[in-house]
Amino acid sequence: MRKFISVILALCLVAALAACAGDTTQESSTEPSSSASESSASEESTEPDTSEDQTDAEPADVMSYDEYVAAELDTEVTIEAYVQAKQSWWEDKATVYAQDEDGAYFLYDMACSEADYELLTPGTCIRVTGFKSEWSGEVEIIDGTFEIVEGGDSFIAEALDVTDLLGSEELIDHQNQFVQFKGLTVEASQDANGNEAAFLYNYDGSGSDGDDLYFNVSYNGETYTFTVESYLCDNTTDVYKAVTALEVGQTIDAEGFLYWYEGVNPHITSVTVVE
Repeated sequence: MRKFISVILALCLVAALAACAGDTTQESSTEPSSSASESSASEESTEPDTSEDQTDAEPADVMSYDEYVAAELDTEVTIEAYVQAKQSWWEDKATVYAQDEDGAYFLYDMACSEADYELLTPGTCIRVTGFKSEWSGEVEIIDGTFEIVEGGDSFIAEALDVTDLLGSEELIDHQNQFVQFKGLTVEASQDANGNEAAFLYNYDGSGSDGDDLYFNVSYNGETYTFTVESYLCDNTTDVYKAVTALEVGQTIDAEGFLYWYEGVNPHITSVTVVE
Protein backbone atom coordinates (compact mmCIF):
# COMPACT_ATOMS: atom_id res chain seq x y z
CA MET A 1 0.00 0.00 0.00
CA ARG A 2 2.75 2.44 0.88
CA LYS A 3 4.46 1.54 -2.41
CA PHE A 4 1.22 2.13 -4.31
CA ILE A 5 0.75 5.46 -2.64
CA SER A 6 4.38 6.36 -3.36
CA VAL A 7 3.92 5.45 -6.99
CA ILE A 8 0.74 7.49 -7.14
CA LEU A 9 2.51 10.46 -5.51
CA ALA A 10 5.42 10.12 -7.88
CA LEU A 11 3.10 10.10 -10.87
CA CYS A 12 1.32 13.16 -9.56
CA LEU A 13 4.62 14.97 -9.08
CA VAL A 14 5.70 14.17 -12.64
CA ALA A 15 2.38 15.44 -13.96
CA ALA A 16 2.69 18.64 -11.95
CA LEU A 17 6.22 19.27 -13.18
CA ALA A 18 5.10 18.68 -16.77
CA ALA A 19 2.30 21.18 -16.29
CA CYS A 20 4.71 23.79 -14.92
CA ALA A 21 7.06 23.20 -17.81
CA GLY A 22 4.21 23.69 -20.27
CA ASP A 23 3.17 27.00 -18.66
CA THR A 24 6.73 28.35 -18.80
CA THR A 25 7.03 27.53 -22.49
CA GLN A 26 3.73 29.27 -23.27
CA GLU A 27 4.71 32.47 -21.45
CA SER A 28 8.08 32.65 -23.11
CA SER A 29 6.58 32.19 -26.57
CA THR A 30 4.45 35.35 -26.23
CA GLU A 31 7.24 37.62 -24.97
CA PRO A 32 8.89 39.67 -27.77
CA SER A 33 12.56 39.02 -28.39
CA SER A 34 14.99 41.79 -27.61
CA SER A 35 16.43 41.66 -31.14
CA ALA A 36 13.01 42.38 -32.68
CA SER A 37 12.48 45.32 -30.33
CA GLU A 38 15.90 46.78 -31.13
CA SER A 39 15.24 46.37 -34.86
CA SER A 40 11.89 48.19 -34.61
CA ALA A 41 13.44 51.02 -32.57
CA SER A 42 16.24 51.31 -35.11
CA GLU A 43 13.75 51.63 -37.98
CA GLU A 44 11.82 54.35 -36.12
CA SER A 45 14.97 56.31 -35.35
CA THR A 46 16.15 56.26 -38.98
CA GLU A 47 12.79 57.35 -40.44
CA PRO A 48 13.09 60.98 -41.68
CA ASP A 49 11.16 63.71 -39.86
CA THR A 50 9.10 65.53 -42.49
CA SER A 51 7.00 67.67 -40.15
CA GLU A 52 9.17 70.78 -40.66
CA ASP A 53 9.27 70.29 -44.44
CA GLN A 54 5.48 70.12 -44.54
CA THR A 55 4.98 73.34 -42.58
CA ASP A 56 7.69 75.52 -44.15
CA ALA A 57 6.48 76.73 -47.56
CA GLU A 58 9.04 77.72 -50.15
CA PRO A 59 9.12 81.50 -50.78
CA ALA A 60 7.73 82.53 -54.16
CA ASP A 61 10.16 83.67 -56.84
CA VAL A 62 10.19 87.41 -57.45
CA MET A 63 9.13 88.27 -60.99
CA SER A 64 10.77 90.78 -63.26
CA TYR A 65 8.43 93.44 -64.66
CA ASP A 66 8.37 91.65 -68.04
CA GLU A 67 7.40 88.40 -66.33
CA TYR A 68 4.63 90.20 -64.47
CA VAL A 69 3.29 91.69 -67.71
CA ALA A 70 3.35 88.24 -69.35
CA ALA A 71 1.55 86.55 -66.41
CA GLU A 72 -2.06 85.53 -67.00
CA LEU A 73 -4.83 87.44 -65.25
CA ASP A 74 -6.12 85.91 -62.00
CA THR A 75 -2.81 84.16 -61.32
CA GLU A 76 -0.64 84.67 -58.25
CA VAL A 77 2.30 87.03 -58.73
CA THR A 78 5.19 88.19 -56.56
CA ILE A 79 7.00 91.43 -57.32
CA GLU A 80 9.47 93.80 -55.70
CA ALA A 81 9.00 97.52 -56.22
CA TYR A 82 9.32 100.89 -54.53
CA VAL A 83 6.50 102.88 -52.98
CA GLN A 84 5.82 106.07 -54.94
CA ALA A 85 2.61 107.26 -53.29
CA LYS A 86 -0.13 106.05 -50.95
CA GLN A 87 -3.71 106.54 -52.01
CA SER A 88 -5.64 105.27 -49.01
CA TRP A 89 -5.82 103.08 -45.92
CA TRP A 90 -9.07 101.65 -44.59
CA GLU A 91 -9.89 98.66 -42.34
CA ASP A 92 -6.36 97.22 -42.57
CA LYS A 93 -6.18 97.56 -46.35
CA ALA A 94 -3.93 99.91 -48.28
CA THR A 95 -3.90 101.12 -51.89
CA VAL A 96 -0.45 102.06 -53.12
CA TYR A 97 1.32 103.18 -56.30
CA ALA A 98 4.65 101.38 -56.71
CA GLN A 99 7.33 101.42 -59.39
CA ASP A 100 10.79 100.14 -60.27
CA GLU A 101 13.22 101.01 -63.06
CA ASP A 102 11.25 98.92 -65.58
CA GLY A 103 7.58 99.54 -64.85
CA ALA A 104 4.87 100.31 -62.34
CA TYR A 105 2.19 98.57 -60.27
CA PHE A 106 -1.11 99.55 -58.70
CA LEU A 107 -1.55 97.67 -55.42
CA TYR A 108 -5.24 97.68 -54.57
CA ASP A 109 -6.56 96.84 -51.08
CA MET A 110 -3.32 95.25 -49.93
CA ALA A 111 -3.44 93.79 -46.41
CA CYS A 112 -1.76 96.35 -44.15
CA SER A 113 -2.02 97.43 -40.54
CA GLU A 114 -2.25 101.12 -39.77
CA ALA A 115 1.21 100.98 -38.15
CA ASP A 116 2.73 99.36 -41.25
CA TYR A 117 0.98 101.90 -43.47
CA GLU A 118 3.00 104.63 -41.78
CA LEU A 119 6.18 102.78 -42.79
CA LEU A 120 5.30 102.87 -46.50
CA THR A 121 7.14 106.10 -47.23
CA PRO A 122 8.10 107.04 -50.82
CA GLY A 123 11.15 105.09 -51.97
CA THR A 124 10.61 102.13 -49.61
CA CYS A 125 11.30 98.75 -51.22
CA ILE A 126 8.54 96.18 -50.67
CA ARG A 127 7.92 92.59 -51.78
CA VAL A 128 4.28 91.95 -52.65
CA THR A 129 2.41 88.71 -53.33
CA GLY A 130 -1.12 88.88 -54.67
CA PHE A 131 -3.24 88.21 -57.74
CA LYS A 132 -2.96 89.99 -61.06
CA SER A 133 -6.34 91.40 -61.96
CA GLU A 134 -8.02 93.84 -64.33
CA TRP A 135 -10.85 96.30 -63.73
CA SER A 136 -12.16 98.39 -66.64
CA GLY A 137 -8.74 98.32 -68.30
CA GLU A 138 -6.70 98.98 -65.16
CA VAL A 139 -4.28 96.12 -64.46
CA GLU A 140 -3.56 95.83 -60.74
CA ILE A 141 -2.53 93.49 -57.96
CA ILE A 142 -5.37 92.62 -55.57
CA ASP A 143 -5.68 90.60 -52.33
CA GLY A 144 -2.00 91.21 -51.72
CA THR A 145 0.28 90.88 -48.73
CA PHE A 146 3.62 92.61 -48.42
CA GLU A 147 6.84 92.83 -46.48
CA ILE A 148 9.42 95.59 -46.39
CA VAL A 149 12.71 94.45 -47.91
CA GLU A 150 15.28 95.03 -45.18
CA GLY A 151 18.38 96.71 -46.52
CA GLY A 152 16.70 97.33 -49.88
CA ASP A 153 17.66 100.27 -52.06
CA SER A 154 15.49 103.36 -52.34
CA PHE A 155 14.02 104.57 -55.62
CA ILE A 156 11.87 107.57 -56.56
CA ALA A 157 10.80 107.67 -60.21
CA GLU A 158 11.20 110.82 -62.25
CA ALA A 159 8.15 111.87 -64.25
CA LEU A 160 8.28 110.37 -67.75
CA ASP A 161 7.05 112.71 -70.49
CA VAL A 162 4.35 110.79 -72.38
CA THR A 163 2.66 113.78 -74.03
CA ASP A 164 3.43 112.58 -77.54
CA LEU A 165 2.04 109.12 -76.73
CA LEU A 166 -1.46 110.46 -76.06
CA GLY A 167 -3.81 108.74 -78.48
CA SER A 168 -1.31 105.99 -79.32
CA GLU A 169 -1.36 102.27 -78.54
CA GLU A 170 2.04 102.57 -76.85
CA LEU A 171 0.70 104.73 -74.02
CA ILE A 172 -0.73 101.75 -72.10
CA ASP A 173 2.76 100.24 -71.92
CA HIS A 174 3.45 102.88 -69.24
CA GLN A 175 0.33 102.16 -67.21
CA ASN A 176 0.62 103.19 -63.53
CA GLN A 177 3.96 104.94 -64.04
CA PHE A 178 4.62 108.46 -62.77
CA VAL A 179 4.30 110.59 -65.92
CA GLN A 180 4.01 114.16 -67.14
CA PHE A 181 2.05 115.92 -69.88
CA LYS A 182 2.98 119.28 -71.38
CA GLY A 183 1.08 121.89 -73.34
CA LEU A 184 -2.47 120.62 -72.70
CA THR A 185 -5.49 122.85 -73.30
CA VAL A 186 -8.26 122.94 -70.69
CA GLU A 187 -11.59 122.06 -72.32
CA ALA A 188 -15.11 122.51 -70.95
CA SER A 189 -16.57 119.64 -68.93
CA GLN A 190 -20.33 119.06 -69.00
CA ASP A 191 -22.35 117.82 -66.04
CA ALA A 192 -25.46 115.63 -66.12
CA ASN A 193 -27.66 118.74 -66.50
CA GLY A 194 -25.75 120.08 -69.48
CA ASN A 195 -23.93 122.78 -67.54
CA GLU A 196 -20.34 123.47 -68.58
CA ALA A 197 -17.36 124.25 -66.36
CA ALA A 198 -13.58 123.90 -66.31
CA PHE A 199 -13.90 120.98 -63.85
CA LEU A 200 -16.56 118.85 -62.13
CA TYR A 201 -16.95 117.49 -58.62
CA ASN A 202 -17.35 113.77 -59.42
CA TYR A 203 -17.57 112.62 -63.03
CA ASP A 204 -21.12 113.99 -63.47
CA GLY A 205 -20.91 117.14 -61.35
CA SER A 206 -22.98 115.59 -58.55
CA GLY A 207 -20.35 116.11 -55.84
CA SER A 208 -19.01 118.95 -53.79
CA ASP A 209 -15.77 120.25 -52.33
CA GLY A 210 -13.70 117.31 -51.09
CA ASP A 211 -14.90 114.85 -53.74
CA ASP A 212 -12.88 113.70 -56.75
CA LEU A 213 -12.24 116.32 -59.44
CA TYR A 214 -12.68 115.60 -63.15
CA PHE A 215 -11.47 117.93 -65.89
CA ASN A 216 -11.01 117.69 -69.65
CA VAL A 217 -7.85 118.54 -71.58
CA SER A 218 -7.03 118.34 -75.27
CA TYR A 219 -3.88 117.61 -77.25
CA ASN A 220 -3.54 117.34 -81.04
CA GLY A 221 -7.30 117.62 -81.46
CA GLU A 222 -8.19 114.79 -79.04
CA THR A 223 -9.83 115.30 -75.63
CA TYR A 224 -8.98 113.30 -72.49
CA THR A 225 -10.42 113.21 -68.98
CA PHE A 226 -8.02 113.63 -66.07
CA THR A 227 -8.83 113.07 -62.40
CA VAL A 228 -7.67 114.37 -59.05
CA GLU A 229 -8.32 111.35 -56.82
CA SER A 230 -9.41 112.86 -53.49
CA TYR A 231 -8.01 109.97 -51.44
CA LEU A 232 -4.61 110.59 -53.02
CA CYS A 233 -4.76 114.40 -53.12
CA ASP A 234 -7.49 115.86 -50.94
CA ASN A 235 -8.89 119.41 -50.96
CA THR A 236 -5.99 120.72 -48.84
CA THR A 237 -3.38 119.93 -51.51
CA ASP A 238 -1.95 122.34 -54.06
CA VAL A 239 -3.15 120.29 -57.02
CA TYR A 240 -6.75 120.23 -55.76
CA LYS A 241 -6.74 124.00 -55.35
CA ALA A 242 -5.08 124.50 -58.75
CA VAL A 243 -7.71 122.45 -60.59
CA THR A 244 -10.63 124.21 -58.91
CA ALA A 245 -9.12 127.49 -60.17
CA LEU A 246 -8.76 126.37 -63.81
CA GLU A 247 -10.40 128.25 -66.66
CA VAL A 248 -11.44 126.88 -70.02
CA GLY A 249 -8.84 127.65 -72.71
CA GLN A 250 -5.81 127.77 -70.38
CA THR A 251 -2.67 125.83 -71.27
CA ILE A 252 -1.31 123.59 -68.52
CA ASP A 253 1.40 121.06 -67.69
CA ALA A 254 0.43 118.16 -65.44
CA GLU A 255 2.01 115.24 -63.57
CA GLY A 256 0.49 112.13 -62.07
CA PHE A 257 0.10 108.37 -62.22
CA LEU A 258 -1.03 106.81 -65.50
CA TYR A 259 -4.18 105.14 -64.22
CA TRP A 260 -6.61 103.52 -66.63
CA TYR A 261 -10.42 103.45 -66.64
CA GLU A 262 -12.13 102.63 -69.92
CA GLY A 263 -9.10 104.31 -71.47
CA VAL A 264 -6.42 106.63 -70.13
CA ASN A 265 -7.54 108.40 -66.95
CA PRO A 266 -4.47 109.73 -65.11
CA HIS A 267 -4.58 110.42 -61.39
CA ILE A 268 -3.07 113.90 -61.38
CA THR A 269 -0.83 115.10 -58.55
CA SER A 270 0.42 118.42 -59.98
CA VAL A 271 -0.95 121.09 -62.33
CA THR A 272 0.85 124.20 -63.55
CA VAL A 273 -0.81 126.87 -65.65
CA VAL A 274 1.54 127.79 -68.52
CA GLU A 275 -0.63 130.46 -70.17
